[in-house]
Amino acid sequence: MADRGAELTAFLARHGWGQADRRHLAGDASDRRYERLRLGAATAVLMDNPPGGADDPVAFCAMARHLRGLGLSAPGILAEDLDRGVLLLEDLGDDIFARLVEADPGREAELYAAAVDTLLHLQSAPPLEGLPNLSAEDWARAAGFAPDWYAFAATGTRPDATAFQAALSEALRTHADGARVLILRDFHAENLLWLPGRAGLARVGLLDFQLGQLGQPGYDLVSLLQDARRDVSPATEAVMIARFAAASHADPAAFAAHCATLGAQRALRILGVFARLCLVGGKPRYLPLIPRVWRQLQQNLAHPALAELRAVCDDLLPAPTPALLQKIEDQCPPTPIP
Repeated sequence: MADRGAELTAFLARHGWGQADRRHLAGDASDRRYERLRLGAATAVLMDNPPGGADDPVAFCAMARHLRGLGLSAPGILAEDLDRGVLLLEDLGDDIFARLVEADPGREAELYAAAVDTLLHLQSAPPLEGLPNLSAEDWARAAGFAPDWYAFAATGTRPDATAFQAALSEALRTHADGARVLILRDFHAENLLWLPGRAGLARVGLLDFQLGQLGQPGYDLVSLLQDARRDVSPATEAVMIARFAAASHADPAAFAAHCATLGAQRALRILGVFARLCLVGGKPRYLPLIPRVWRQLQQNLAHPALAELRAVCDDLLPAPTPALLQKIEDQCPPTPIP
């Protein structure tokens, strides 16, 4: 770690920020770390993304430049050392959507409408070339985190997930396997910033997009409206789904099944990811979010198109009662398992 610190200090010195005041910024579930730099009146953000992790700084740079080329507000890249996984980024500030809505719930509809319009613009443009393009079966396997980790943490055994994979694959093939668009995957209120000094869609600042890939139009919309970290009002959710469907000329009934299917897939994966972060990552702080994700899963599974998947999930996955969540937390190691 001492050598890593020296690398970061040398990088900053090479690019004129060696004398900057450095303050840690809140991180996320990845291995990346961020610092805000202040040098006189100027600010920037240092991204420390060590090589060998799950996230690729090359992918971050490529996606950032693509988004900026579309007139969207990804942070500008001021300097980079991709071999060492260090980036110096434009500082977009602290006005995260989640924080703004918490301070003034009346702004939710305004901000979310801007986010939906950003998605529509993003998806109307040709996507970045060379992105992963997963099949319906691949997306179903990605949701296998639910039986592999959530059910395992709850019961102590990994259940046979054959029926689960078959039901989810069929639902995805039927309702969410059309023409692909660029999706950012983590498009939610913690990764969106309000930039009132800019105009139009550029007022929406974008973060955490390096895992972008090809996917279904409703995926990022569901990510925005079924947020694991905060409750979006039912009225806002309904209005934004209608706004997106109307602008994209989607049939409302078919689009409802599309969103329910993608929402179920996403919630299932998140349940498993949060359990795994506890059991393997030594990070129990995500466990209190599981009841909200469970409610979102039940909301999606209530759609008639997902009756078969609902029956399988009811049989496979126990509800996250306080006692069950405590059981999972009790299995959390004091330090991450290598």
